[in-house]
Amino acid sequence: MDFRFASPWALLALAAVPLIALWLSRRGGSGSVRFSSVGNARRAGGSLRRSLAPLPVLLRLAAVALLVVALARPQAGRERVREVTKGIAIQMVLDRSSSMSAEMEYRGMRLDRLAVVKKVFEEFVMGNGETLAGRPNDLVGMVAFARYADTMAPLTLGHGALLRFLEQVRIVTRRAEDGTAIGDAIALAAARLKTAEEDYERFAGEEDAGEYEITSKIIILLTDGQNNFGRWTPEEAARLAAGWGIKVYTIGVGDEEGVASVRTLLGTFKVPTGARVDTRPLRAAAETTGGIFRMAGSDEALREVYAEIDRLEKSEVESIRYVDYREMFVPFALCALLLVVLEVALSATVLRRIP
Repeated sequence: MDFRFASPWALLALAAVPLIALWLSRRGGSGSVRFSSVGNARRAGGSLRRSLAPLPVLLRLAAVALLVVALARPQAGRERVREVTKGIAIQMVLDRSSSMSAEMEYRGMRLDRLAVVKKVFEEFVMGNGETLAGRPNDLVGMVAFARYADTMAPLTLGHGALLRFLEQVRIVTRRAEDGTAIGDAIALAAARLKTAEEDYERFAGEEDAGEYEITSKIIILLTDGQNNFGRWTPEEAARLAAGWGIKVYTIGVGDEEGVASVRTLLGTFKVPTGARVDTRPLRAAAETTGGIFRMAGSDEALREVYAEIDRLEKSEVESIRYVDYREMFVPFALCALLLVVLEVALSATVLRRIP
């Protein structure tokens, strides 16, 4: 807590307080009343009223001193740091079609592709203490798709809540929901990003939203298949995103030839999965919007792609330091007023002097 006087020169008036005390002590001359003898009065000793006789003068002097301090405008303040974040709005687009059930390696374990994608996605957002530092300053939302594209989580800075939504993303089990609508997923994610500023202000409030600036908008799409459902083709959706200034980063998950590695007691073998990544539209979507296309056949490859995106899409925090001062003269002025009222009350009653 810092303390200061806005008008410190006013404190010079405190030098007048001793002069006022001297003037008050001499005011009124030396009036007297004749008595034949004051011996009895001396023998009677003093009284409480007599001892308190100087109190009104002292109260007046204290009131003058407090008024001088009030005129100097005392202020108390605390240095504060306001962080103005310039971040990136990111829509993660995850394929949850049945082909994502093929196995893939994650830190020595065999998991289905969707599970690996979710775990590395979490590392990308929260950081892993190794190659990925996390994206704490970025708005992150999530779209998942199979035959249909759905918004799983709105754009948010609350990444802990985002991970709870991520847990609900599962591989489709119903045949009527299976498929790969890559174009529709890109179009839906782009539509969410187009209104990112308005949506963030609505959820965060105008005051908090004013401290956050979206510098760029990107889509990161992960899929292991081919676009075979939906209204939009990946190329059409990419042109839509490009028109709104949104970059699309596409990642092909698995093997480009449509095979998967299966570990058995006799060793690791590659078997056909029946699902092959169609790289042409993914590459075209990335190039149309200024993004990149990469293949990732393992968790390490996925981390490398995310690390590359980290280097390409950086966010920053600008700290503004300021001191918020609060005026403190009112208590001093009120105390001075109370002292004056007390002085007048005492002088007119119990400490009244005659003449």
